[in-house]
Amino acid sequence: MTERDAPAADGSPVGLDERVLSTLQGLPGRIAFSGLRRVLGVHPESLSRSLRRLEREGLVEHSSIGYRALELPSSGASSPEADLRLVAQVEAPLGIPPETLLGRLSGRWFGSLRWVGAVDGPSGRLLVWARRDGVGYVLLGVERNRLRVFVRSAAVEDDPTEAEESAYELLVHAVSALRASAHDGVGPVTFFVAGGSVFDPPADN
Repeated sequence: MTERDAPAADGSPVGLDERVLSTLQGLPGRIAFSGLRRVLGVHPESLSRSLRRLEREGLVEHSSIGYRALELPSSGASSPEADLRLVAQVEAPLGIPPETLLGRLSGRWFGSLRWVGAVDGPSGRLLVWARRDGVGYVLLGVERNRLRVFVRSAAVEDDPTEAEESAYELLVHAVSALRASAHDGVGPVTFFVAGGSVFDPPADN
């Protein structure tokens, strides 16, 4: 156990309240308890105590669909989407509203990716899944009839292979889920590699 995670008098890790609040501020929306636990990698009882403390202090609000931070970051902080890196995108079936597309994917587990919640950004709602390594997450949104998958830029810098593979995994499962329910099919996938260039994989035979 690290000094940072040493238990306090009430048994909760020192600094956990700050980590919980920072995570909820960075994912402004409604985050499920299980998703928050996966992102933070903490014991459920410790997280429950931390969330109750933050609720009593008026910093966090709880509803039937998850938790959200009531205290906003400082005005100088970047927007939630400012540090996202686009990894891949795919043309979605025509005629299906973005909210319908997101609704078909919301709340689902895909392979090693576990559902976290939905966040609100300047360009619309983003769905969030925890990565397999437990230290980050992958986000998916819809813009101009395209499904777009993002990871945090910092995650790419720390471990580009793990971050991008998680993003590709999410896109593959999302496309499969939409193909199963769409008559018009899903368009070709475009991948954005770490260097910023673009390549289109060959079509399936």
